[in-house]
Formats: sequence, C-alpha cells, structure tokens
Amino acid sequence: MGEEEIPSSCSVTAWRPSVAGISEVFHARIAGYRYPQHFHDTWTVLIVDDGALGYDIDTRHHGAIGDSVSILPPGVIHNGYPSERHGRFRKRNLYLDRDFLPAHIVGPAVDSSTFHDRELRAAISRLHDRLLIPEPLDVEIRLAMIADRFRRRLEARGPSAPAPESFLADELRDFLDGHITAKIRLADAARLFDRDVSHLVRSFKRRFGISPYAYVTARRIEQARKRLLRGQPPAEVAVKVGFYDQAHLTRHFKRHVSVPPAQYAASGLGTRSGRRRSKAQEPTRDEPAQG
Repeated sequence: MGEEEIPSSCSVTAWRPSVAGISEVFHARIAGYRYPQHFHDTWTVLIVDDGALGYDIDTRHHGAIGDSVSILPPGVIHNGYPSERHGRFRKRNLYLDRDFLPAHIVGPAVDSSTFHDRELRAAISRLHDRLLIPEPLDVEIRLAMIADRFRRRLEARGPSAPAPESFLADELRDFLDGHITAKIRLADAARLFDRDVSHLVRSFKRRFGISPYAYVTARRIEQARKRLLRGQPPAEVAVKVGFYDQAHLTRHFKRHVSVPPAQYAASGLGTRSGRRRSKAQEPTRDEPAQG
C-alpha cells in the first residue's frame, strides 16, 4: 500500500528555537487529512486556533477546540484528524523535553489529556509569539510557569504551591545583579537556592511586582543609557550590557525610552554643548573654565 497523499490544503511551519527545553515548534493547518497512529519522544502541548481536532489514545476519544489545552506525554500512541463538524483545524504544538514535567504526571496527563483553561491557553499562545524571536530567560520563565500550572491542574490531590518567600526574592535579585550582563539561566539560581524556577518567579513577582526577566531587561537598559551618553556606539553598548546585538538592544530600548539608542545618544544637551565647547569654547591657559 502506497503512502497517503497529503492534500494541498495542508501546510506546516516548524522550527527549533535556540532555547533550552524546546525540541520543536510546530504550526499546522490541516484539512481533509488524518494523522496515522504515532508517538513523540517529547511532551506535546497543543492548542487549536481554528476548527476542531480529534484524537484517540487507546480506546478513548479526545477533542481540542477553542479554549482547550491538550497535553500528551512522551511515548503515548495517538492519531489526529479534523472533527466531522469542522472538517479542518489550525493548531500550534510545542514539543518539550522529557523533564518538562515529572514522570508521575504521565498517568494523569493520559487520563485528562484535554481540558479547558483560558489562562493556561493564553500563556501558551503568548509563548508561541515569543518564540518567533526567542529570548532565553524570558522563555525559561514562561515555560516554568506553564509547567507549574499543568502540575496544579493534573495533581488534583497534590500539595498546593508553596507561599512566595520575600528573603528568597531578595537573594534572587542579588544573584541577578551579579549577572546582569551575562547569559542568565534561572535554572542555575534554582540549583543554588534549592528551589524550582516557578517558585523563584512567584516569589520575585510578589516582592517586586515584575518578573526576573523584566528586571534584568530594565537593568540592562539603565546600563546602556549611561554608556550611550558617554559616547559609546550602540552596537558596542548592546554587547557590553548583555543584548545579542544592536537590533536586540533597539527593540527593548525603544519600549523603555520611546526612541532608538542612537537618537537618544545624540539628543542630549550635554552632548551638543560638549561639541560646541570642543570647537569654540575651550578655555585658554589664562581663562579658567566656567563652573
């Protein structure tokens, strides 16, 4: 028997972002096609943006539509097909490394593979948007909080999340301050403080009102402003303060300051008066500088 022909109405966009924990991002528009029985070596997190998707695990039927979120553990055999009513679906998948969730979640994830959770779905959708131009610290935090919500949904009788710890938030801030211009991973801080990443993020946000990622970005922008006003070129400043390149700095700088770095550097009165002084107002040996 030959391979089934894929209809021209199907299209796929897939990539592997350069961030830890994500094996593949997979966006697909499917119509008139059924996936055969298969499995993945990763956790699969799926949301549907249009139409409706059906799939079967063993003899149990599941469906994904609208505000629903679907999760499949590694190694679980399943298929996939458009619902009869809609005849099509458009979906976004994340294929996440095996350590995304602990092993004891596998059973509950198979039993409750799809559920409705608007907040979780919105968080997953925003993560997909971020993965177009990924920033590792931001993605790490988002993944940790998504995993935390999955655990709370699937561990119905498990312990509640521990209360945020103010002293831990202060220690994390000191850790971040010591690594502002470096490639920061909260997984390193989690090992140092013997906590998980989601607990670090909850504690930090409760104490300071912003996420660790937002804090690091703001600190980097402050350092960039000082360097720019000292006359350092934006491309050099970007790398010195921890951004990938000038475009990365510019994207965040405009959001924080409202103008691009080069415009900011050239706009100050101090810069213009400094140029005038250098040409026409340098004091002579007999003329003291004005205070």
